[in-house]
Order: sequence, then C-alpha cells, then structure tokens
Amino acid sequence: MKILTFAPLINILSMKKVLIPLIVVIAALLGGLAYLFMDLQEQKQVNEDMQELARLDKQEMENEYERFTLQYSEMMTKINNDSIIAQLTEEQMKTQRLLEELKKTKAEDAREITRLKKELATVRAVLRDYVMQIDSLNRQNERLRAENTRVKGELAERNTQIEGLSNEKASLSQKVAIAAQLDATNIQLTALKKNGKAVRKIKDSKTMQVSFVISRNVTAANGTRTVYVRIQNPGGNTLSGGGTFAYENRNLEYTMKKSVEYTGEETPLTLYWTVSQMLEAGDYRVSIFVDGNMIGSKTFSFN
Repeated sequence: MKILTFAPLINILSMKKVLIPLIVVIAALLGGLAYLFMDLQEQKQVNEDMQELARLDKQEMENEYERFTLQYSEMMTKINNDSIIAQLTEEQMKTQRLLEELKKTKAEDAREITRLKKELATVRAVLRDYVMQIDSLNRQNERLRAENTRVKGELAERNTQIEGLSNEKASLSQKVAIAAQLDATNIQLTALKKNGKAVRKIKDSKTMQVSFVISRNVTAANGTRTVYVRIQNPGGNTLSGGGTFAYENRNLEYTMKKSVEYTGEETPLTLYWTVSQMLEAGDYRVSIFVDGNMIGSKTFSFN
C-alpha cells in the first residue's frame, strides 16, 4: 500500500512565497527605470532645443553682419564724395572682419558671442549715422544704378533668410517655454462640516477643501509662485475670494490663492475656502492657475 506525501505541494507553495515578492520588486524597479529614462529624455530634448536656439542666434547675427556689409556697398553707389566713400570702405572692412570672427566662434562660447553682439550694435549705430549723412547729401549716381539693383536683390534675399531664422527661433523658444510650464495632478475637492468631516449633502458644508500636487519639473525656474484656485458652482459662477488675476488678456476672479516656494520637485498644496451661503447640489469645477497658465482642472459632483 502507497503512502501519500505532501512534500511536493509544500515545495511549490514555498517557491510561490519567494517568487511573488521577487516579481513585485522587479516590476517596481522596471517602473522606476522607465520613469527615470523618460525624465532624462525630456531633459535631453530641452538641452538640445536650447543648443539649437544658440546656433540660430549665431546664424542670425552672421546674416545681419552680411546684410550690413551689403548695405555699405549699396550706400557707396549713391554718392560721389571720395572722403565718405573711404570712411564707408573702412567701416565695411571692419564689419567684414567682425563677421569672420563670428564665423570662427562656436555658438556655445557665450562670452565671445556677447562681445560680438555688442559690436553688432555699434556697427548698426554707425551704419544708421552714415545713412542719415548720405540721405542729407541726397546724391544719386545714375552710372552705378545697375550695381545698386543687384546689391538690393542680395539684401532682399538675406532679409528673407533672417526672417525665416527668426520664425524658427520663435518656434523653438515656444517649445522651451511649454516644457517649463507647471502641471497640477491629483486634484481633489472636498466639502467639509464644521467639525472637519466630509458632508453627505453639499448644503451642509461649511468649508471647501482643495488639494493637489504640482508635479516635478526640472526645466521650470525655481522660486516663489502664486497659485490661484477657482471653484465654479453649477451655474458657472465663481465662489468669490475677493480678488482677480490676469489670464489671457483679461482678469478672472479667484476663490483662493497661496504663495509657494517651488524647487522643481513635487509640491503638494491644500487650500480652504469658508462657505458664506448655502451651496446647491450639482457639478463644481476646480481650475488651478500659475504664471498666467491654467495648469489643471477637474469637475466634481455633489448631492
């Protein structure tokens, strides 16, 4: 007669006790690694965008130096004054030299780029002064009109290139600004009794509690932020907090506001509003604003 044994079953149960926690730990580690990878990719993209902005800024300066060089040539075709032509030639050579220095400078060299940008402002001012002098002389040279037309065509082409670069630069700047915008998550609206407990009926509430978390954002600048919270009742009216704030070229009424020191890490916040009159049942919408942007909103239903 065979004797039954439970040893295999006991071994299987023991293995499950070891494997299940191990699987949970591995899943948690994989989730953390995925989040870290996404965060690093986001930072990498922002850094690449900022580097591209620096490159475009340098290219735009080069085009402007070239445009000024062409303008000197254009002005020299309009006058017969040898003295002024000599001066214009000297300034043109100086502008060309600065252009060559700029072309040899890396976009990441902030100090040299800043110096050449100041030089560009000086060239612009000198050029403006010569334009006024030549306009006051009002001398046209018909013999060089054809050359003048050619230079104008080149100048128009350069202006088109600069305009295209400016548009691309503005687009990249907007992307960087969007990446730095804050975001509110886990928004909660709770109606409380006088004793601080949640109510079953909205008409019994004495305090409205709004809680949320400002998400982590390493791109956003650190510093003090003013957070505005709007609570709108079922009729669409704002539960008044006695003040307004600017949003999209208009002033909006807020229910509550609070100043917070943002460090780039997750920042939980809770705000309270004292009920001054009986509230009606229905949908209440919570909207949160920071830095002139709505960073989160959510609708809650109360009986």
